[in-house]
Amino acid sequence: QVQLGESGGGLVQAGGSLRLSCAASGRTFVNLAMGWFRQAPGKEREFVAAVSRSGGTTYYSDSVKGRFTVSRDNAKNTVYLQMDSLKPEDTAVYYCAATIKARPAAVVTTPHYDYWGQGTQVSVSS
Repeated sequence: QVQLGESGGGLVQAGGSLRLSCAASGRTFVNLAMGWFRQAPGKEREFVAAVSRSGGTTYYSDSVKGRFTVSRDNAKNTVYLQMDSLKPEDTAVYYCAATIKARPAAVVTTPHYDYWGQGTQVSVSS
């Protein structure tokens, strides 16, 4: 079993930045591919970004590409999402997720992930 805990959310003005962190415990972190998803009120959960076990490969949705950066520090069992140039449409609850499966083509889909964090709120004002 894996426990995931997100932190770093908050309220910022448009154009500002936040860095989200997700700490993992309960399983060897290097064996987990990690993803970030978000869910706005009244909308379905959507893919944001993902990073491979080694950190050498990253994936981004078109809506955040060029503004967000996902990375991981395996020594700290933590994955990060650096969010720059934030827009009001980025407002959502952000979730980190983990999987032991090795299927690169499936990293953008929610069924691919075995474990989910509780979420952290990100609010961007105009």
